Amino acid sequence: MTLDPSRPVLVTGGGGFLGSAVVAMLRDRGQPVRSLTRRRYGRLDEIGAEQIQGDVADPAVVDRAVAGCDAVFHVAAKAGLWGSREEYYRANVEGTQNVLDACRRHGVRKLVHTSSPSVVFHGTDLEGADESAPYPDHYEAAYPETKAIAEKLVLKANDASLATVVLRPHLIWGPGDNNILPRIYARARANRLFRIGRRNPLIDLTYIDNAAAAHLLAADRLDVGSPIAGKVYFIAQGEPVPLWDMVDRFLAVAGLPPVRRTVPKGLAVALGRALEAAYRTFRLPGEPRMTRFLAHELSTAHWYNLDAARRDLGYAPHIGIEEGLRRLAASLPGPGHRPLDGPSA
Repeated sequence: MTLDPSRPVLVTGGGGFLGSAVVAMLRDRGQPVRSLTRRRYGRLDEIGAEQIQGDVADPAVVDRAVAGCDAVFHVAAKAGLWGSREEYYRANVEGTQNVLDACRRHGVRKLVHTSSPSVVFHGTDLEGADESAPYPDHYEAAYPETKAIAEKLVLKANDASLATVVLRPHLIWGPGDNNILPRIYARARANRLFRIGRRNPLIDLTYIDNAAAAHLLAADRLDVGSPIAGKVYFIAQGEPVPLWDMVDRFLAVAGLPPVRRTVPKGLAVALGRALEAAYRTFRLPGEPRMTRFLAHELSTAHWYNLDAARRDLGYAPHIGIEEGLRRLAASLPGPGHRPLDGPSA
C-alpha cells in the first residue's frame, strides 16, 4: 500500500509551511514529487520537486497537476481568521472539489486531505475530544466553515475507486511558520498582545515535522478498502500544555518578554464582534485585531485524543516540544530582521 516510487505524487500548496515539509520528506525517500502553487519556490527546485504554477480553484490547472500522479496530498488552503467568505469558499471548497474531480478523471487511487480541528470547534472547551466530536451548527469564521465543507466532500468521495483520508493537525508550529508565530511576534513587538480571560487553558500543538510525517504515514497505509479509507484523524504533539505558558515560551526564544496584561473574555468577544461589523461595513483593509473566533480560541481548552492516529496510522510524534523550541530558536534570525518568512501557499 506504499506509494509507487516510479510515479510522482502531487502536493497542492507544496510551497507553504506544511506542504514544503511534506515535499521534503517525500524527496528524502526518493519519491518523485510535483507541487502545485501560485508561484515558484526556489527551495523546491533545490530538492528536485517539479513545480506547476496556478490556482487550485482553476479546474484546468488542477487537472494538469494531477495527471499521471500516483497519489495526491491536498494541503493547499486559504487560512487565517479574516476575509470574504467567497474567497475562502473558492479556495477551500471549490479547490477541493477540483482535486477530487481530477483524481477521478486520472484514476488516482489515494487522496490525503489536510483539514483542521477548528471544523469541530464550538467556542467551548474540547478536552480529550476524539473523532466522534460533532460539527457545530454555526461557525464564527469562514475558515473553519469552508474547511468543514471541504472535509465532508472528501469523506463522501471515498469509494471503490478512490480512497480518501482526512488529517486534522492542530496548531502547526516550528521553523518556517508563516501563520501563528509571526502573528504572536508582531503583536508582542507592537505591545498589543493580551491574555484573554483569567484561565490558562490546556491546548495541544503539532511540531511541523510531526505533522508532515503523519501525512506520509497516512499515504503509506491508504488504499481502496483499507481500514483508514474514509476516516478522519486528529494529529498533535500528544503533550497538552497551558496556552499562555506556551505563548511565553515562543516569546522567550525570540527574546521577547512574557504576556502580562489580561483582557476579560466577555470584553474580547464584544470587541471582536464590533470590529468584525466595522470591517465589513466600511470595507477596511487588513484584518481586525480581535474576532469572536479568536477570542473564544484563546480562552478555551482544545486538545484531542490521538488514540485513533496512533492505532491506525502508527503515528508517534518524534519531535517533542523541548526539541522543537531548540530548533525554533536556532532558526530565528538576528535583531532587526523579520523573525520568520511571510505568508506562502
